[in-house]
Amino acid sequence: MFGCRSLLKQIKKKKRRKPHKFNPKTHKQNPNSTQQQDLPTEDGFSLKNSYPSHNYGVQPLGNFYFSSSPHNSRNTGLGNIQTLTDELVLDILGLLEATHLGILSTVSKSFYVFCNHEPLWRNLVLDNCDDDGFLFKGSWKSTFVAGNYPSFDVLKVVGSLGFKVKDFYSDYLFQSWLCANLEMKHEWLERDNIVRRKGISVDEFVSGFETPNKPVLLEGCLDNWPALKKWDRDYLVEVCGDNRFAVGPTQMTLTDYFAYSSQAQEERPLYLFDPKFANKVPQLGRDYEVPVYFNEDLFNVLGDERPDYRWIIIGPAGSGSSFHIDPNSTSAWNAVVKGSKKWVLFPPDVVPPGVYPSSDGAEVACPVSITEWFMNFYESTKTWKKKPVECVCKAGEVIFVPNGWWHLVINLEDSIAITQNFVSRRNLLNVLDFLKKPNASTLVSGTRDRVNLHDKFKKAIEESFPGTIEELVKNAEKKKAELEKPSFWDSVKDSNSGGFKFSF
Repeated sequence: MFGCRSLLKQIKKKKRRKPHKFNPKTHKQNPNSTQQQDLPTEDGFSLKNSYPSHNYGVQPLGNFYFSSSPHNSRNTGLGNIQTLTDELVLDILGLLEATHLGILSTVSKSFYVFCNHEPLWRNLVLDNCDDDGFLFKGSWKSTFVAGNYPSFDVLKVVGSLGFKVKDFYSDYLFQSWLCANLEMKHEWLERDNIVRRKGISVDEFVSGFETPNKPVLLEGCLDNWPALKKWDRDYLVEVCGDNRFAVGPTQMTLTDYFAYSSQAQEERPLYLFDPKFANKVPQLGRDYEVPVYFNEDLFNVLGDERPDYRWIIIGPAGSGSSFHIDPNSTSAWNAVVKGSKKWVLFPPDVVPPGVYPSSDGAEVACPVSITEWFMNFYESTKTWKKKPVECVCKAGEVIFVPNGWWHLVINLEDSIAITQNFVSRRNLLNVLDFLKKPNASTLVSGTRDRVNLHDKFKKAIEESFPGTIEELVKNAEKKKAELEKPSFWDSVKDSNSGGFKFSF
């Protein structure tokens, strides 16, 4: 037997795995399964039509108070470790190999539920898969077994939905299931307060949005993109179905990824997010062009040594990115080619509710899933003095994300997008300041040479655009002085602090 105390010590030393960014699509139901009629739904929430018939019988803890049974099988089946939180129990189980999880699941009904928790098997698959990725088999447990024991009849033995455990109550486990199966509420989508513009000039964009560092949604600037007409699942599979792309911590062929995204119904599905897509498939790079508003990108002076800056993004409904600030203090644009995305943005001086950045900005703690944030925190933003900027960005539209802004994105349907980060004269000084921070080796991303990036970039700018940095510094100091200069009425107030009053 293993000691709980020794396992807890291992937990403290073991780094928590970073949650992958994503959420669900459809899940083909077992035709032999029966619908579970006793699953509660929250007021105002609706489940997806394709939700699994049950989740091993797990119910929210509040249901225990209405149960005829005096016992929560969650506790009776865990024995002496029942006092641990569900999260800590799962952390302990996460230290085990697959064989041990399988054996432990036979100990009690409670261990059966915990040991079949899908994220445990997902981590096992991702930790053990090589550069060939994986072939998804409807669930992460089935995927692990199929990949490691090819002769095993996965669909017959593992592929079923399992049996329901009676009187098992856990808010933590139930919320994980609920977040994977909830439809987005109408109230989460109806607020749309972003400024929208169509046909504005570059000067109007710079003066109205880039210089004051304000987000804007631009319409009509992708009309000439071939991607807008060509890119769908069939086209991409034909052009690059066998090419491997970055998906979370692994690489997958696009064909295999689409097979996964069509079946995955989980709290945070894997996201295809590849910075080398145009090098891997040049045709994809030729199918779009940078909108005229973002043509100036000073990182270009570094050539091939520049940090990663452009990505193709593919994901199913419910997938997306939890709250973050774009890397290296860059600004960004995100163009939707297919589908639609819900955006929530907070200005640099407002940390979103439920988000806890470290003091040095190197780490961010936030809810595991995007749906969880909407469930638990979105409503509170309606009463905030500084409300978030929100919108739904549809196919053919582009959103400008200013540097330093917190933002969350969730796909409302199967979506394909292109995003690029850039440095213009408007945010060059911010980027240089960011790159020379003492902990640059931790903060800087998208390049191997993190420590020297500042010096390389500054030198290349001075050689390519002599005097630019000095001019920007001078203008910034002048602007700062003007902001700090007291107004006429402040001067009058200060000079007459002895009690003088105007008489009219």
